[in-house]
Amino acid sequence: MQQHSTGYIVGFMAAVCLVCSIFVAGAAVSLKPMQEANKVLDRQKKVLVVGGLMEEGAGLSAEEIGNLYDARVKAFAVDLQTGQYDAEVDANTYDQRKASKDPELSRAADDNAAKVRRLPNTGLVFQVQTEDGSLDAIIIPIEGMGLWSTLYGYLALAPDTRTIKGITFYEHGETPGLGGEVDNPRWKALWKDRLAFDANWTPKIDVIKGAAGKPAEDPYSVDGLSGATITGRGVGALVKYWLGDSGFGPYLENVRAGSV
Repeated sequence: MQQHSTGYIVGFMAAVCLVCSIFVAGAAVSLKPMQEANKVLDRQKKVLVVGGLMEEGAGLSAEEIGNLYDARVKAFAVDLQTGQYDAEVDANTYDQRKASKDPELSRAADDNAAKVRRLPNTGLVFQVQTEDGSLDAIIIPIEGMGLWSTLYGYLALAPDTRTIKGITFYEHGETPGLGGEVDNPRWKALWKDRLAFDANWTPKIDVIKGAAGKPAEDPYSVDGLSGATITGRGVGALVKYWLGDSGFGPYLENVRAGSV
């Protein structure tokens, strides 16, 4: 066979592709445990930050983050329809986002302003404990559409289940400098001490257009995002959705009643 024949070139290309695919597959397999560990670490950091146990950007090592999380945070699987704990699901390994895409572990959501399409049968909540073991905060996952993307994050509530302690987003595709300002620590700080529910326990917190008053004067409003009205509207809708009956509303009601 001639060195530069068509058969030679095709064979050479096939051999190169085969070798490269073996290297890529091997790298993917070998790096998967590290990727999974980083995923768990990132979740722990976000939970610790929104729960007020760690400053955003704090230079803690992975070991320090893990130790703090294990000492002060407990994860629980919750049946979203009943609001009761689901003992058959391991909360430490459960992936709520993955479950919401599995037809056997989720159901279609009714039309909603947050544009959530599917609801997992089981939700994941985190309880932050004080050093003496008493409840300090309840953290629930939140998600919904902004302008360009689905935003994924966490909302932290005080033990009264009404007062907001913090909010954070760990994944979205909103425009930097506009809707992407959901990541701005100054804007996230505006949520602290606002009220999630009104006196009748109807979700009421919302992102308004313009500036809101101080929490004591205007407890149900958060400043809008300049130039990103649709993203702000989406954030308000998704927070209220996950606080409501389709989300973690039944669970929070059980917490208030002391039945979980």
